[in-house]
Amino acid sequence: MTQRKILVTSALPYANAALHLGHMVEYVQTDIWARFQKMRGHTCYYCCATDTHGSPIMISAEKQGITPKELVERMHDVQQADFDGFHIGFDNFYSTDSEETRVLAYDIYAKLKADGKITSRVISQLYDPQKQMFLPDRFVKGECPKCGAKDQYGDNCEVCGATYAPTELKNPYSAVSGATPEIRESEHFFFKLGDCEEFLKQWTRESGRLQPEAANKMAEWFESGLQDWDISRDAPYFGFEIPDAPGKYFYVWLDAPVGYMGSSKNLFDRIGEDFGAFWNKDSTAELYHFIGKDILYFHALFWPAMLQYSGYRTPTAVNVHGFLTVNGQKMSKSRGTGITAREYLDAGLNPEWLRYYYAAKLNSKIEDADLNLEDFVSRVNSDLIGKYVNIASRAAGFITKRFDGKLAAALPDNELIGKLQAASESIAESFEAREYSRAVRELMALTDEINQYVDQQKPWEMAKQEGREAELHGVCTLLINLFRLLTLYLKPVLPKLTASVEAWLNIAPLQWSDAQTLLLDHAIQPYNHLMTRIDPKQVETLVENNKAQTAAAAAPAAAAQPAIEAIAPTINIDDFAKIDLRIAKIIDCKHVEGAEKLLQLTLDLGDHQRNVFSGIKSAYKPEDLVGRLTVMVANLAPRKMKFGLSEGMVLAASGSEPGIYLLSPDSGAQPGMRVS
Repeated sequence: MTQRKILVTSALPYANAALHLGHMVEYVQTDIWARFQKMRGHTCYYCCATDTHGSPIMISAEKQGITPKELVERMHDVQQADFDGFHIGFDNFYSTDSEETRVLAYDIYAKLKADGKITSRVISQLYDPQKQMFLPDRFVKGECPKCGAKDQYGDNCEVCGATYAPTELKNPYSAVSGATPEIRESEHFFFKLGDCEEFLKQWTRESGRLQPEAANKMAEWFESGLQDWDISRDAPYFGFEIPDAPGKYFYVWLDAPVGYMGSSKNLFDRIGEDFGAFWNKDSTAELYHFIGKDILYFHALFWPAMLQYSGYRTPTAVNVHGFLTVNGQKMSKSRGTGITAREYLDAGLNPEWLRYYYAAKLNSKIEDADLNLEDFVSRVNSDLIGKYVNIASRAAGFITKRFDGKLAAALPDNELIGKLQAASESIAESFEAREYSRAVRELMALTDEINQYVDQQKPWEMAKQEGREAELHGVCTLLINLFRLLTLYLKPVLPKLTASVEAWLNIAPLQWSDAQTLLLDHAIQPYNHLMTRIDPKQVETLVENNKAQTAAAAAPAAAAQPAIEAIAPTINIDDFAKIDLRIAKIIDCKHVEGAEKLLQLTLDLGDHQRNVFSGIKSAYKPEDLVGRLTVMVANLAPRKMKFGLSEGMVLAASGSEPGIYLLSPDSGAQPGMRVS
C-alpha cells in the first residue's frame, strides 16, 4: 500500500462562545478520519486553530473589561480543554492571531493584488457615532424595509425572509450602543470573485472535490452570478491591518482560512516537516477540509479562488456535514438541549459514549444528524456494553483464574476469526469514505455473531465440567482475539477505551495491519471493567440542569414586560382593499440550503400553487407545517432571491421579544378564500 501524505483540518471554532454538542459532531467526524489514516500507516496531520478576529470579539472583550488578545487566549485554553475532554487528537491546535497567519495572509493579498484580483471603491455604511465605529450588518437592527417587521438584523428579515443592505433598514439603531447610526462613506477593498468564475465552475465539478449536493448548490450560486467580495473593515477592528492601508483591516473571513496554513506552518516548523510539500502549487500531498454546510460558500468559492490566484495549491476535497438536532428539534437552551461540551463532561458522561453515537449516525452525505437522548442511552448500553464489552468480560476472568493470565498456543477451528480478518478492507473502505454508520453496522453484526458463539459454547458451563480445560482455554483465547479485532476496528472511534484494552492485553498500540496477526501463547494483565452503562438519570439531570441554568440567566430579562409596538398611521378602506389576503394550505415545506433562517413553502391556493420563502425557520420544523392552513399576501410582487423566486408572503406575528407565530384561520376555511 502506497503511503500517503495528508493534511486534515476542521472549521476553526470562533473564540467568542463555548463549544456545544453540535460543534463536536464535526470534530469527532474529522478526528475519526484522521486517526484511521494514521492507523493505516499514512503520514497524516490534523491541524486546527481558534478563529480570533472580527468585531464580535472586540465588542465581547470590551464588555468583559479585557483586551481582545486576552479574550482569545482565554477562549483558546477553554476550547483546548473541551477538545481534550472529547479525545480530539489535534497535531496542532493554534490561533489565527499568529505571526505565521499574518505573514501568509499578507503574502496571499500581495499576490492577489499583483494578479489584478483586488480593487477598491467607496461604499456607504452605517456608523455608530457613540462608539465611533462602522457597524457590521449583524450589529445593526431596525424595521424590515419590505414587510416592516421590527427588530430585524441589518442583512435579512427573519419574518419575511427579505435580504437587503443595512442602509435600507427603517429606523435603524446600533446593537452595540443603541445609538441611531449615521450613513458615512468609506473606501473598501474587494476581491474580484467574478473574475474567478470559470476556474471555480471547473474546480467545483472536478471529481472528488465536493459532494454532489454541494456541487449542485455551487451551480445555483453561479447562476445568480458571483459578486465582488468585500475583504476590508475600518478601524477600530481586531485583526490584521492591511499593508499600505492605514486604518483598514482584513475582514475576518479573509485571514480565518489562512489560519489552516498558519497552524500547519507552526507545526511543520517545530517537527521539521516541509510546509511547501503540503501547500505549494506542485504539492502531491492531500488536503482535506471538514466543515458544516453553513460555511460552504466561503470554503468552496472564496478559499479555492484565493489559493489558486496567489500561487498555492487548492484543497483535494471539502467534506461537508449537516447540523445536529436534539430529540428532532433545533438545539435549544430553553428545552435543555443546547448542551455545551463542558456541561456534558462536567455531568460525568463518558465522551466516548457520544463519539460512538455520532459515528453510528454519520455518513458522507450533507444530512442533519439527530441526537435522540433516549436512543443515545439505549444504543450505547446495548451496543457498547451489552454486546462489545460483554465479550471481553465473559472470557477474561477464565484466562486469569484458570490459565495464569496466559492465552492458549492455538485456536479452536472456527470461521469467525477468518471472517473478522477478512472484514478489514470493507471496514477500511467505509472509514475512508466517511461512511462511519456503515462501518458501525458491519461491526455490530459481527459482534452479534460472536455473542451467539459464546451462547453456544457456554464457557461458564465448561468451567464446571472435568476434562474440558483445554477446550475452555481455546474458546476463551478465541474470544479474546475476536475482541481484539473488534477493538482494532473501533479504535478511531474509541481511542481512550482502546488504550485501556492495549494495556490489558499487554500489546503495542494497534495498527490496521495488526488485523492479520493473532495473540497466541501470550500473557495478558488482570481484567478491569472497561466501560460502564449510561444511567438514564445522568442524561435527565444534564437536561434539567441545562434548563435551570438558562432560566436563571434569562430571569432578569423576563421580569421586564415586552414593549408593545405602536399602532401604525390610520389608513382608509381603499388602502386596505389593495391587499389581497388569501387562505393558503402548506402542502410542502423544506429547509433552504445555505439559508440560516428560511423555509421554502409550497402553498395551495385552491386553483394553483405558489412558492414562498419565509424567515420562520427558527420557530418551526418543516414537517410540522405540512398540511396546515395559513394566510398569505397573494398580490405581492414576486421577488427573486438567490435561492429562487418567492411568490408572496405568509403572515406571522412578532414583537420586541424573540418569537415568530404563523397566522392560522379558523376551522372551515378553505384554500383560496379571500380574507376581508
